[in-house]
Amino acid sequence: VQLQASGGGLVQTGGSLRLSCADSGRTIAAYVMGWFRQAPGKEREFVATISRGGTVRDYADFVKGRFIISRDNAKNTVYLQMNSLKPEDTAVYYCAATVGVTGQTINSIDRYDVWGRGTQVTVSS
Repeated sequence: VQLQASGGGLVQTGGSLRLSCADSGRTIAAYVMGWFRQAPGKEREFVATISRGGTVRDYADFVKGRFIISRDNAKNTVYLQMNSLKPEDTAVYYCAATVGVTGQTINSIDRYDVWGRGTQVTVSS
């Protein structure tokens, strides 16, 4: 799996962005996928995760109701729709993959072993 995140940028408070994470190697269908973020001076943290088939999702409390994770296995792509953005959402966002079973989601950063290059999201106040 070779992951590349894209779609970041500068947006005003309350705005929206959609991040994409594409795999240029093998299919992502066999992997649980996750989004994480890292703000300056802070540790990388969990944002959202989605099961292999896309039927189960889990979110960090601070994005529930604002962010939506989805995937299109035919396109080998995972998305993160980010709405109602806040300045505290400013960070580098990373996608990651790990082996999992059907219906499983994983929110532990230590469980992920394939990481893509991040994309910067900046939310201005």
